[in-house]
Amino acid sequence: MVPPVAVSPLIKTARWSALLLGVFYGKQRFEYLKPIAEEERKIEEAEKKVREEQERIAKQLAEANSDTILK
Repeated sequence: MVPPVAVSPLIKTARWSALLLGVFYGKQRFEYLKPIAEEERKIEEAEKKVREEQERIAKQLAEANSDTILK
């Protein structure tokens, strides 16, 4: 096997800087998007409740219409 090549300190510094900047950016972006996603979840939950209620009513109407003597 070939021995590892010595990496320039400039490249090492650039890599670590990019890593730390990426972590910082990710945290900032997460904090920005978190309230937006939370609001979307609340809206989706409300829509789901309405949709389930409509499905329940539709099911009850279908059962009421199918309960006839003329089956």
